[in-house]
Amino acid sequence: MTKDLTVYNSLTREKQLFKPIHAGYVGMYVCGPTVYNDVHLGNCRSFVSFDIIFRTFQYLGYKVRYVRNITDVGHLLDDGEDRIAKGARLEQLEPMEIVQKYTNGFHDIMRVFNALPPSIEPRATQHIIEQIEMVKAILKNGFAYEKNGSVYFDVPKFAKETGHYGDLSGRVIDDLLQETRDLKRQDEKNHPADFAIWMKADPEHIMRWPSPWGEGFPGWHLECSAMSTKYLGKSFDIHGGGSDLKFPHHENEIAQNFGSCGCAPANYWLHGNMLLLNGRKMSKSEGNTISPEQLFTGDSPLISKGYTPMVVRFFMLMAHYRSTLDITDEALLAAEKGYKRMMEAWQSLDALAGKGQTPSDIDQEILTALDGAIADLCDDFNTPMALAKLFEVVPRINGLKGGQIKAEQIQQSTLDQVKQVMGDLLFTVFGLREEESGTGASGTLDALMNLILDLRQSARANKDWPTADKIRDGLNEAGIVVKDGAEGSSWTVS
Repeated sequence: MTKDLTVYNSLTREKQLFKPIHAGYVGMYVCGPTVYNDVHLGNCRSFVSFDIIFRTFQYLGYKVRYVRNITDVGHLLDDGEDRIAKGARLEQLEPMEIVQKYTNGFHDIMRVFNALPPSIEPRATQHIIEQIEMVKAILKNGFAYEKNGSVYFDVPKFAKETGHYGDLSGRVIDDLLQETRDLKRQDEKNHPADFAIWMKADPEHIMRWPSPWGEGFPGWHLECSAMSTKYLGKSFDIHGGGSDLKFPHHENEIAQNFGSCGCAPANYWLHGNMLLLNGRKMSKSEGNTISPEQLFTGDSPLISKGYTPMVVRFFMLMAHYRSTLDITDEALLAAEKGYKRMMEAWQSLDALAGKGQTPSDIDQEILTALDGAIADLCDDFNTPMALAKLFEVVPRINGLKGGQIKAEQIQQSTLDQVKQVMGDLLFTVFGLREEESGTGASGTLDALMNLILDLRQSARANKDWPTADKIRDGLNEAGIVVKDGAEGSSWTVS
């Protein structure tokens, strides 16, 4: 299928016709999770958005190399401690045990949401050599300096000589002074806006590697530059992530790539917007937060019931990836109703037949809506508009099923097109699954319990006993008894 596709480029701040660097091939890099703590629902929304973008390119006939990294070193907390190292210290595990534990959890939740795995999923700790080589190149090109075993990127020099710093975020050097965190060794920098691309390890720092500048570890921004370059080349098509990564992470990536390779890494920068909860930013300290598991089980005072993973994914489709998405109980209930209505229409199609001999107004209306759905999808991946077009077809399906529309009023070729396009968009592009399969409420409960027990088994495998116990106890309070045995876990309604 050959279709013109427009994407909103955060770099140019306008929609552009997508033109791949290599004909028929798309290179896409998306910043993955920092694997310490369970996956935040906002991250789920971001990765589901890029899953749909990935699927769309494949649906349109492109071969896609989708690279999504795992950050397992260099992402420092405000006190200067590495997130993974802190997790290892608090949980009394090796750092790579922490990485594996939370990487497994991330993969589990991505499978629950039916997100396709990326083509390549590199880890920062597996690419220390590449990061050291990039630091050497930046130093050689004069855009970095070494101080006491640490290496810093020279932001003012880069901005003066290239004029490119701030292209993505719109920030200028003076603005950056207010953004600088009060971390260790600030006094080593030539300028407060400079950032570390290699950091000297303190004696107590357990994640450390030898380098030409002494034992240390790479800066957070460096990993994505090194890994995207290794797997996609100096220039590739798309770099994506959440809008919170524009500055400083993506801005510094651009600087590093220019500093080492002499060019920007990506032609198109795509950023997903944030997830709100009842109109406010999620915050644990304010009690305004909900986890994916709480959404599924209903174990939260913020919602009236649990929602299946596909209802939640359907809910995410109802807002454009560049728009904020507000989780409310009312919105989830509406998504559940919409998902069921769409799936019921889809399941009705096999039993319907058209006997029309010539194209009718109904035929034309349906075909126009289907064409519009694909056109909306190709307009910066506009899933809510594409869904709206599919919903225009649903009353016609229901009318034919209920007898309000006669079989003679619609051609079989039109119904065949409905099956093809609706099936392609719902399942291939939007990544939905049929959760009920005609079994009603009991089928939904079976599917949901299988999911919950899978999540609990994953927690037990990772020796995350508090989470496993919390799931079991929550089910007990809901009247469901979980029994663990040699063959696995089973459940009964008490």
